Amino acid sequence: MTTSTSTSTNHNFASALTERQLEASFANIDWHAPWLYHLSQLDYLSKTISSLSRSSDNQVNSDRRIDDNQQTASIAKVLNQALTQQGAADTQSLPRTKPSADNYPHTLQFVPQDTLPEGQGYEQFIGTTGKIPTRDNLHDLFNGSIWLTFPKTKAMLNYHHMLEIAKQGISERRGRVRDTITVFDENGAILVTSDTSIGEALIDFDWQNSLVKPRKYWDKMDSPNKDAKAAVYIFGHALLEQLIAPRKPLCAHSVVIHVSQDFFALSKLERISYLDDKLSEYMNDLLAQSGVTPRQLAPLPILGVPYFWSDNSEVSFYEDTFVFRSGRHRPKGR
Repeated sequence: MTTSTSTSTNHNFASALTERQLEASFANIDWHAPWLYHLSQLDYLSKTISSLSRSSDNQVNSDRRIDDNQQTASIAKVLNQALTQQGAADTQSLPRTKPSADNYPHTLQFVPQDTLPEGQGYEQFIGTTGKIPTRDNLHDLFNGSIWLTFPKTKAMLNYHHMLEIAKQGISERRGRVRDTITVFDENGAILVTSDTSIGEALIDFDWQNSLVKPRKYWDKMDSPNKDAKAAVYIFGHALLEQLIAPRKPLCAHSVVIHVSQDFFALSKLERISYLDDKLSEYMNDLLAQSGVTPRQLAPLPILGVPYFWSDNSEVSFYEDTFVFRSGRHRPKGR
């Protein structure tokens, strides 16, 4: 389970933040959605963001005026508090960047977007300072939540951005490595399975043998089962943002991580820690390949994941060939 914070503590922290109007869409987050269940500090984030959303509603209703100088980046503050709580709960130091050759590790910190110097690249700023520019919107809230959940993998992606920037500089054309990073970072998902046939079927666009026939072996995110053989964890923060309004055609770009059956006997925190290690290694190997492209990420219609969406309990759900398409064969997972 995620580390919990009492309702009063969450309310006090939210009240301590400078009140400002959050996007109305924050109130539309379904914090009980199965694709959010794996996020670190979920209890804290859900209570605090909900409290801030209510404060924003009250602000609009009362038509209060707020000095522009007081409108600080509350989402960055929320994420920093979550980062601190997570480190305290795990009795570990805060996560750090993975440095390139001419740099050193930096402790992660969320900062307001205007901290990013004009003309400096976003990834380069993170890599050289450890500071993650954060806007008060859903996109950056979910980006921060993935930094909390998969810090080693996020740092690894940033590391490969830095390597490519050192080689090619910053330009409108990112190249295949950075394109692959960006697609996974924004829209990625991880299929974790102890049954190689499920992973191979997904890569081969065989929806019947990956999602339909083995349905009883898929894990339910809100009640993990030690006898399960497959589960999906979302990595892409843009995908999480899109899932605020779920649509059947939404498609993730996934990787397959093969594990032993023991993985499914782990607690949620243990699963995510293990997966962060494995995924970081996987992405390091993938991005080091000379011919890497985003095409090596397997399409996965995300609402087709068993138990992610009530409609997929019917076999007919998967007969929609516009969503569940046939396609090319792909490289096998790890």
